[in-house]
Amino acid sequence: MSIQKQSDRKHLELKLPSMPWFVQQFIDYKLPDLSPSTLLEYVRDYESFFGWLRTEGLSEAASNAEITLLDLETLHMDSIVGYRLHLTTRTEGTNSKITVSRKLSSLRSLFHYLSQIAEDENFYPLLKRNIMAKVEIKRIHKPKDTAARLKGKILEEDELLEFVGYILEGYGHDVEDNKQAYYAFQLNRERDACIAGLILNSGLRVSEIVNMNTDDLDLGNKLLYVFRKGHNDETFKTPVYFREQAKDDLQLYLSLRQSRYNTPKKEKALFVTKPNGSQEGKRMTKRAIQAMIIKYAKRFGKPYLTVHKLRHSFATDYYLQNDIYKTKEQLGHASTETTEVYAHLTDKTMSEAIERRIES
Repeated sequence: MSIQKQSDRKHLELKLPSMPWFVQQFIDYKLPDLSPSTLLEYVRDYESFFGWLRTEGLSEAASNAEITLLDLETLHMDSIVGYRLHLTTRTEGTNSKITVSRKLSSLRSLFHYLSQIAEDENFYPLLKRNIMAKVEIKRIHKPKDTAARLKGKILEEDELLEFVGYILEGYGHDVEDNKQAYYAFQLNRERDACIAGLILNSGLRVSEIVNMNTDDLDLGNKLLYVFRKGHNDETFKTPVYFREQAKDDLQLYLSLRQSRYNTPKKEKALFVTKPNGSQEGKRMTKRAIQAMIIKYAKRFGKPYLTVHKLRHSFATDYYLQNDIYKTKEQLGHASTETTEVYAHLTDKTMSEAIERRIES
């Protein structure tokens, strides 16, 4: 099990006792099919909903754990509309349409289980009336819409190499008057360029980068072995190829990994950091890698660039040279529907390429 999934599994186990018994039963039912990370999001969504029910006086429960099936069974449609308004209009922590859709989908999954699958001792459904069956949840993630949002916000063509080069050299020139920033640059530039280059030459997710160990790397065959998102067989790591451009950066970083970060032999993480005040290197966190990419992106003149947009950048470039099925496999998508985003993105890229060829 990956580092992130182990952490989420622990958090899930800590949160479950604060949930009603029927939610705990639902989570047990879903555990073989969904990752701990997904189930943890479910539980957080139920925390939010049950807390709102109690605040609005729609349940007399003193805690979320005391919410009853009758509380859910007697909800009116007005209550669900009110909860949706609460999610979209509250002054603090307003949710996007995508987040609201996900939270309502979490509720639908629970209500469906209670009304259609779970039974009491007399073989009757636990929930006699399912109000969430009446709620229409519009599809938000349309590939064409996602592509429209991404256009102009990813790296294209020569920019992929230029960004890695900037991390390795250009950023240092921009911050050389700032002693603290320049020291951090000198310490981490090879590692940071290696991480960015690896994503731009393989399409790995940030969670896959974080969870990677040194023995997951096969430099000779340009292969990495990773736990892919949504794959629940924790005994199997998926082989993922990377391009030749990433090989030299990996070799350089590996030659510095132990000496530069004083990494102990027991630390298996491929990418490590030495926090302030620490004497030894330790595994980088997802948040640290995300912040690192944003730092370089702002100076590079692409403030909207994130780790995930580096993945989109690779995918768009890869799709131009391969079909949708190869792109799907390389990115670890569950279905080609997700990969369709790059078909829409490359429409613009290919039309611009044709124009440039005509002009030249």
